[in-house]
Amino acid sequence: MQQLTAQTVAELGEQVAVPTYDRSQVTTGIVHFGVGGFHRAHQAMYVDALMNTGQALDWGITGVGLLPGDQRMHDVLHAQDCLYTLVVKDPDGTMHPRVIGSVVDYLFAPDDPEAVLRVMSDPATRIVSLTITEGGYLVNQATGEFDADDPSIQHDLAAGAVPSTAFGFVTEALARRRAAGVEPFTVMSCDNIQGNGEVAHKMIGAFARLKDAELAGWLEEHVSFPNSMVDRITPVTTDADRAHLAEEFGVQDGWPVVCEPFTQWALEERFPTGRPPFEEVGVQLVPDVTPYELMKLRLLNASHQALGYLGYLAGYRYAHEVCSDELFTGFLLGYMDDEATPTLEPVPGVDLDAYKHELIARFANPEIKDTLARLCAESSDRIPKWLVPVVRQELAAGGPVRRSALVIAAWARYAEGTDEQGEPIEVVDRRKEAVMARAAAQHEDRLAFLRDPDLFGDLVEDERFTAEYVAALDSLDRVGARKTVEAWEATPPQL
Repeated sequence: MQQLTAQTVAELGEQVAVPTYDRSQVTTGIVHFGVGGFHRAHQAMYVDALMNTGQALDWGITGVGLLPGDQRMHDVLHAQDCLYTLVVKDPDGTMHPRVIGSVVDYLFAPDDPEAVLRVMSDPATRIVSLTITEGGYLVNQATGEFDADDPSIQHDLAAGAVPSTAFGFVTEALARRRAAGVEPFTVMSCDNIQGNGEVAHKMIGAFARLKDAELAGWLEEHVSFPNSMVDRITPVTTDADRAHLAEEFGVQDGWPVVCEPFTQWALEERFPTGRPPFEEVGVQLVPDVTPYELMKLRLLNASHQALGYLGYLAGYRYAHEVCSDELFTGFLLGYMDDEATPTLEPVPGVDLDAYKHELIARFANPEIKDTLARLCAESSDRIPKWLVPVVRQELAAGGPVRRSALVIAAWARYAEGTDEQGEPIEVVDRRKEAVMARAAAQHEDRLAFLRDPDLFGDLVEDERFTAEYVAALDSLDRVGARKTVEAWEATPPQL
């Protein structure tokens, strides 16, 4: 068994694909904030695939960690010369390990913020990309504006502050490039947000106006923020994954990544300072990402929320368990067909009916072992972006909202912090205290959970929706999640 390093990678057996390019020739062209499992299974994988064709060696990735928990990723990657193993898991149990070499460095920003700024200010860096999670953009969910009061941003807004957030680093690096006469980099968001590039543009621009109004004006004129749609199910790596990789393939990797076979990336063609030739490895370069992102957010991501809360309350703990149950897959397809699909635009080159059934098959992959707890985390950053827009459009059109109302009611029930067997639920949410307080109050006020304008705006004032919501919440309390889904599927929607 070999510890994965630059010296040992060539000694791996034929069962493990390894980089075919000379990594000593790879230089940084991309700085990426948020090097988690998804980035390593997606963007870094695409760059590595290009490098294996002999291209893009000047587009290596320098990762940046901002949070205390990122110290471990820094330590693991540096011990492995920034190599790691990507393990693709087929539903039949077949595994395809591949060593990824496109990450050339990883900087832990709290240790040396100046090192981060140096590489971001280097003319060779032409893209700064982001997977900082939905909540990382500091969007007020009700107003859509920048939340300048968020505690995480206050430090960086102070005059002369050393950056500590992605916003702080991006704006300071752009200020340095402007002062030096260096062209700005492109900011490429890869997060699950509708119009992610536009959101990044708006929020970083708002931060810059508070920090330096003159810089903000230059940013508006010169910095590009392309939209993208990204898709690959990437569960949390477990000790069992590490052990299996070592035992089956002889690779000792401190932090491998596991993922499903499916991958998709639709990307707007807006890179004034250049980009890797992503289209040569399957990325869809399109003039408008909107149809693709709406499809993904409202079908895949919102369906993840639907199976997460209801499945957990019904006693399941993994996505594939829920999707082996025809009752729940029927509910998911009903939501997608009747409520989500009518809100979508035509998607060029995509058969939506086939896509929806493919989603169910992807969710049902037993080898991925995606936990429902992961899908239920950070709901206050997800439901308002993924499901509430479906509800609003259907209400405006007079369409059905019954299944969506049940999903939101299931979130409210989940947020009470105990399951149907009385066992505790660990609610993971950056607004945990407020969310759980409203959930606790709903036994006296059935609409207490909906009365959070930062999450739901004025949705609580829509009587057609609240009637469906209260009926769902009452049923969850009275008979539980499974019997409620049975009842919902047996009753046609009331329009």
